[in-house]
Amino acid sequence: MNATFPGALAKPFLILETGQPVPTMRRHGRFPHWIRVAAGLPADAAIAVNVEAGEALPDRDGFAAVLITGSGAMVTERRDWSERSAQWLRDAAHAGMPLFGICYGHQLLAHALGGEVGDNPSGREMGTVAIDLHADAAGDPLFGGLPARFPAQATHLQSVLRTPDGATVLARSAQDGCHAFRWGTSAWGVQFHPEFGTVHMRGYVDAKHDALAREGHCARRLSRTITATPHARRVLRRFVRHALQVQAR
Repeated sequence: MNATFPGALAKPFLILETGQPVPTMRRHGRFPHWIRVAAGLPADAAIAVNVEAGEALPDRDGFAAVLITGSGAMVTERRDWSERSAQWLRDAAHAGMPLFGICYGHQLLAHALGGEVGDNPSGREMGTVAIDLHADAAGDPLFGGLPARFPAQATHLQSVLRTPDGATVLARSAQDGCHAFRWGTSAWGVQFHPEFGTVHMRGYVDAKHDALAREGHCARRLSRTITATPHARRVLRRFVRHALQVQAR
């Protein structure tokens, strides 16, 4: 184990891989790599399972926590692998396992727990967006102490339209009323991408150039507004710290 990693790790983190980056960004690796590096996890502290490709969901008892990636798929498509993953996540959440869903993972977790996912009525949200925290975020292990407004990277067409019963909405943007939620004490979803740096975000904007143009947006102009998002990354790293604390109990 990497000596710089905070705390002894009896079990690795599980990364559920639900999709692949856009083709032009695959030279930077796959989503599990992006997430692992952004989370500060050493290579031997995380195991990726490609559920989109049909890999079997493992026994959750072998893992400290779960991170769920983004995807080009839509939760509303109800693909077999996605629905199987939703059932697995529902059971894991009720068992108190630490969970952290990103973009598609955020939506999949909300769906798994009884929420509603669908097309965002305002359309595509893309680029560096302003995240506004709700008052409930002040006492949250991942969001507490962050600025009331901070930038984050986002790219999505669908959103969590209704959170699961018992969930607490922690953050929103001007275009999305649920950019983050917590369910119970150890399950979080974030619509934004804490693993994206400016290179990733600009790459996605460039890849969606034609779609953005059809929607009346200029990719070049949007790309110029992309900035670093350190507070968003802090949320991801705080989840790792939270999961390690849970494991140490």
